Order: sequence, then C-alpha cells, then structure tokens
Amino acid sequence: MRVLVAGGAGYIGSHAVRALLRAGHEVTVFDNLSTGHAGAVPKEAPFVRGDILSPRDLEELFSRRGFDVLMHFAAKTAVGESVSDPELYYRENVAGSLSLFGAARAAGVGGVIFSSSAATYGTPRQTPIREDAPLCPVSPYGRTKRMMEEILADFASAYGLGSVSLRYFNAAGAEPDGSIGEDHEPETHLIPRVLAAARDGGSVPVYGTDYPTADGTAVRDYIHVTDLAEAHVLAMRALEPGKAKVFNLGNGRGFSVREVIETARRVTGRDVRVEESPRRPGDPPVLVASSELFQSQVGWRPAFAELGAIVETAWKWHLAHPRGFGDRAARARHRR
Repeated sequence: MRVLVAGGAGYIGSHAVRALLRAGHEVTVFDNLSTGHAGAVPKEAPFVRGDILSPRDLEELFSRRGFDVLMHFAAKTAVGESVSDPELYYRENVAGSLSLFGAARAAGVGGVIFSSSAATYGTPRQTPIREDAPLCPVSPYGRTKRMMEEILADFASAYGLGSVSLRYFNAAGAEPDGSIGEDHEPETHLIPRVLAAARDGGSVPVYGTDYPTADGTAVRDYIHVTDLAEAHVLAMRALEPGKAKVFNLGNGRGFSVREVIETARRVTGRDVRVEESPRRPGDPPVLVASSELFQSQVGWRPAFAELGAIVETAWKWHLAHPRGFGDRAARARHRR
C-alpha cells in the first residue's frame, strides 16, 4: 500500500515508518520538524516538509501522488504544556487534524490510522482499562485526542472514511539496533529521564510517594515503541469503509516509578539519584491497558513484555546518541 505518515519524523512515527517499510509498503513522510528529526527519516521514505495547518502544503502534498492510507502522528503531546497553553493544542491538534482529514478525504485516501492516547480516559474507575470505559480526559491534550476521535467517527458516518484510532499508553524503548530512539526537548517521559540521569549523573524527580500502590509510586503500562509501530501496520487490516474503530494498545502490565528506576539501575549498572516531590495534579495512581480487543481482532502481541528488555533498548540508544539526533539548533530556528 501507499502510506502517508504525517508526523513521521517524530518518535513513534519514525518507528512506524520503519515497520511499514519492513512490511513492503511504499511510505511518504510529511513533517514540519518542529519536534521531529530529519535524521529519523530513512532514505527509503521520501520526505516532504510541511505543516498540517497550511492549506498550500496539504494541496501540494496530495497533488504529488495518491495515497491508500493516512497514518496521523502529527500532534502536540505534552500534557503540562496543554494546560498552560490550551489554545496551541486546540489549534495544532484539532484544527490541524481537521484540515488534514479533509484534504485526505478530498484526495481519495481510503482510510486513516490515528495516533490517539490513554489520556482520553482521564482517571479510570477500574483497571485494566477497556475501550468501553468512560472518556473523561483531565487535560486539554486528552480532550484534543477525544475530539479527533469524534471527528473521525463523524467522517466515517457522513463520508464513509474508515478509521482506526489507537489509544496507547506509555510508549518507551528504541529500535533494537539503536538507530533511532526517543529524543524530546524538553524530555518529560520517565524512562529517558532516568537513563539520562544514569548516563550524566543527574537526578530524577519522583512525583508522589503516597499513592495507594504497592510501593507508593504511580503505576503505568509501558509498551515498547516497536510493538506500537507493528500494531499500526496491522491496524490497516481492520480498516473498513464507514466504520470508525477504537482500540487500546498496551503491555497489559503495570510498573511503578520505583520499579522503573530499579530496573534502570540494574540494566545500566549505575546509580540513579532520586528527588521525591509531591504528586502532580491529575496523575492517576494506576493506568494499565486491556489490549484484548485488538489482540483478538488483529492477532497482535507485544514482543517486549518485560520492562528490562524495554529499558535495555532505550539504554543502547542513549549511550550511542548522547546528543540525540543532534539537530536541536535547526529545530530551534524552525520554531522562531
């Protein structure tokens, strides 16, 4: 299939590009490089620099060639930033996605695979979380993801555009060969922050040690990024005209913050200093996914079920790339 990957220079998008290429698909990457990295795009995938908020960029993109499927990863993703600047998130995520979906539909794209989030659930009433759990997002970021799912449901009903929205939990790890990995600025995710502290000698804040969990710290479901990428490829099998489907993607197991830190100490052989801090508002004690629906319908299974294996791939990337992709200056110029 001919697949357009919007946001294909980002962390999860770039791994999906490689999974698509391994599966024999033709891939085109579309990204504005505001947070993505040109170095994450393989030479086998044509790269088009542009913005989903630019009608001209979208017109030029879809006039170049036809696409069978759109994979949409292009979005702002920092929960804290969405609280402090909600206008940015509604413009980039909701208005931008609406423009992208409209352009794709007009160009005859057959279906959409959408990068959604567990943030659509907010604080769950019970875990593991199933797809029929109430959607009560507690941040503008989570609300934008819910809105985009609703847009896709309306597009399926009105226009017949089939879609699959994948609500995933905590993406982690790196390509096992160490070629690409997680490189955000600033970094807000736990595992890369812990590994950076192990590598550079810094410390890691632990937000909340009084949760009703086994060790008092928050529990999260960590899913390896290559497992996520493979799931996106398999999700194309579930596309049906006129239907908007939603699936959870997770490991199905929860690991506490302290477990992540201890695992990082074991994998790296280095100490990780900890700074205990109060809970952050809106952080649920436990977030663990049930991915049984997707597994039963598509046959997907995570290959990296153990936390140690996930952390090992991330550590390999961090050791090999202490400066990440090394293009921070170029991205800073883009933002200005």
